[in-house]
Amino acid sequence: MVFSRLHAVVATDRVAATANAWHLQAVENTLHLNIELSANRWLVEHPALIPPAVLTYRLYYAVLLGTLVWVYVRHREVYRQVRRTLLWMTFLVLPVFWAVPMSPPRFALPGVVDIVAEHDLFGSTASRNPANFTAMPSMHVAWSAWCGYAVWTALRPTHPRLALLAWVFPLLMTAVVFTTGNHYVLDGAGSATLLAIAIAIAIGAAALTSPRLTSPKSQ
Repeated sequence: MVFSRLHAVVATDRVAATANAWHLQAVENTLHLNIELSANRWLVEHPALIPPAVLTYRLYYAVLLGTLVWVYVRHREVYRQVRRTLLWMTFLVLPVFWAVPMSPPRFALPGVVDIVAEHDLFGSTASRNPANFTAMPSMHVAWSAWCGYAVWTALRPTHPRLALLAWVFPLLMTAVVFTTGNHYVLDGAGSATLLAIAIAIAIGAAALTSPRLTSPKSQ
């Protein structure tokens, strides 16, 4: 709830968000990463995939909450670590949204179709008229990647091969946000960076706060 309140008041400058989006597009053009328009057109040409794409985009909060509850109930040995990682991600992203407002491709890239707005399962028009511009980094990708990380962390000791399947969901979400015109490739890279930093901070904080073992010589 705190994150939602703060998220609602940052990155509201449409002019700055559009300018930043143009700069980001220029960087992607230089790096040959500008796949957003072609990916969006591909989804438009495959209408059977649009409903599941929109469903995935809208209901990822359920997966996020379900993952958190599952880890708490079934794998408490890693719950504190993954919870701290989630909290650090949520805390760190707000200054980025404030400093670098970013308009998504559906508004700043000519030719992109706003698929979620056109085919919203809940009949919402929020996608057409956002209150803020927070495309960088993509929290859809970041929180989905956190889900993958949490499940992977929990299952890796006992089921290492099964644990790898946890990364399918963030990969699917990455494809969804690109094809629906909601994020750029570099938004996804920003999400991966955010998760990596949050993991490092969470692990470092745990090491600093955990009781140190007494060496045999000191006993």
